[in-house]
Amino acid sequence: MQNRFARAIAIGFFAGLSLVPAAYSQSPSQPLVLKVANQGDVLSLDPHSLNEAVQLSFLNNVFESLVTRDKQLRLGPSLATAWRLKSPTVWQFDLRQRVVFHDGAAFDADDAVFSLDRARGEGSDVRSQLATVKEVRKTGPYQIEIETSRPNPILPDVISNILILNKKWAETNNATRPVDRRKGVENAATFKANGTGPFSVKERQPGVRTVIVRSASWWGQHETNIDEVSFMPIANDGTRVAALVSGEVDLIDPVPLQDFQRVKDRQGLTVLQSAEARIIFLGFDQHRDELVGSNVKGKNPFKDVRVRKAFYQAIDIDTIVSKVMRGLARPTGGMINDGIRGFSADMEKRLPYDPEAARKLLADAGYPAGFEITMQCPNDRYANDSEICQAVAANLARINVKVRLQTESKATYFPRALKRELSFFMLGWSPAGFDAHHLLFTVLASPAGAQGQWNFGAYSNPQLDDLTNRIQVETNEAQRNRLIKEALTLHSNDVGHIPLHQQMVTWGAKSNVDAYQRADGFMLFKWVKFKK
Repeated sequence: MQNRFARAIAIGFFAGLSLVPAAYSQSPSQPLVLKVANQGDVLSLDPHSLNEAVQLSFLNNVFESLVTRDKQLRLGPSLATAWRLKSPTVWQFDLRQRVVFHDGAAFDADDAVFSLDRARGEGSDVRSQLATVKEVRKTGPYQIEIETSRPNPILPDVISNILILNKKWAETNNATRPVDRRKGVENAATFKANGTGPFSVKERQPGVRTVIVRSASWWGQHETNIDEVSFMPIANDGTRVAALVSGEVDLIDPVPLQDFQRVKDRQGLTVLQSAEARIIFLGFDQHRDELVGSNVKGKNPFKDVRVRKAFYQAIDIDTIVSKVMRGLARPTGGMINDGIRGFSADMEKRLPYDPEAARKLLADAGYPAGFEITMQCPNDRYANDSEICQAVAANLARINVKVRLQTESKATYFPRALKRELSFFMLGWSPAGFDAHHLLFTVLASPAGAQGQWNFGAYSNPQLDDLTNRIQVETNEAQRNRLIKEALTLHSNDVGHIPLHQQMVTWGAKSNVDAYQRADGFMLFKWVKFKK
């Protein structure tokens, strides 16, 4: 399964510039309303509160970043029109003039400095992208500099989802600090938004709907003819499909895999599908001296690589892909796929499925009769996430590991995960900037501030940490790729996580809906229109 975005990412290495023209489609006399159903809700309107794809996808319709990605995921200008590396540790950005926020306030350098400082501050869940930033300073009304503590040649790549707020609005609404999902801290930015994007927020009812309308003051050219989008969470797969079939909604994400063919074959409906940049994997609590929810007392089985390897070899990934995922996924032995900078094909080989070898590994580790463990998974975030976890639990039962499976909405799952309250868990990851360093720094490196922020099991290898730091500053592409391969090989040998598969982006739509599906799974409504 070839990722169609691999070549585009390679072209964009170290921040190339491109301008992409957009066609204008005149809105009809009657408002055109697009009704969208997703399996999960947008959990906050604060763009710095949660580094999660559904969240960032929706908010990219309301807010904008300094740099953005086009349909082919090539880096290009947004609120910044140009950028340059002034010195090894100083990036300069020229900002777009005559841009206004949805409340009419003018955008300038003060808003950019404020937003970047907010995004890298306490409580922000996107601060890992800005971990190297030492200072953000205004150098003119429409110019800023970002100084890093060490060279960061891919900084423009990784800030494409750092969204910009209006400073005065945030101060007036007591929203100068991000909503903190770990501590349950809320502010006005949870329910209200003031961005510069192509759509503005009209209505927010958490768990029910969020309505956005096309902004007449947007600086860009609208390709869409949609006047309003009503975004609704419908967690139940059958209900979501029924809403599409009945015409209650126009577009759903995702199409449940069990209904894929039915939707595809139904007259008046269509399925949009592409390979996603995301890898789905499992993780272990490798920090606590005693696991929560296990009958093993006084020690943590997951600190033993033999136990982690046993779990890996007990999982029948081919059956999960063919039966649970209905063939709409690709097994992987690596933590990144071929659309990510730093990918190496020889990392794709998995440990073999071998329950007998897994039982021996458990016995060698001192667990000949197995043990009990709690497994936590979301049930409304990834394609067939709870079903995958059920299959994994059944696989582990064959090696005498009794799994108590707990599934829950992402609304409660991620806050608990970010507080590292999980023992054995599922996660999916698509690296920011489509660069392996982001995975290494955010998910695999030892937790330390912004580093390892999504390393929920606190896996730690000092050699990997050192390599991650070296990769950060390396400007020679061949040498950088060699270091990435070395770091990912260390992680693979440690069985730091268990990679499962690369999933597909699968949307269902009415046939009169024209939607562009980018390989990161983002649903950007500026590229969605009703056909005439």
